[in-house]
Amino acid sequence: MIIFGTKGYLYQLAILTLVCGQCGNPAAHTLSKRVTKFTLFFVPLFPVSTKYATQCTFCGAQQKITKEQAEQLQVQGAGGQPHGRQPQQQQPYQG
Repeated sequence: MIIFGTKGYLYQLAILTLVCGQCGNPAAHTLSKRVTKFTLFFVPLFPVSTKYATQCTFCGAQQKITKEQAEQLQVQGAGGQPHGRQPQQQQPYQG
């Protein structure tokens, strides 16, 4: 008997002040990365998919973005300095 499946991880990469495309308010947006990993016997082995998104904290609207856009927003959020660290927290999500 082989037990396999997937498990998701949600990383919060940054909190940025942007103008929301949905509500038009300048508000804080969370930049997040969602990684789905293949598991074998409940052990995560390798990533199956990676998705990036921003979410407005004012209205809750979420917008999917590309990896390149996410990296550019991270550099802007760090004051133009390149980042060399990994996200500090990882939280599994139900999905």
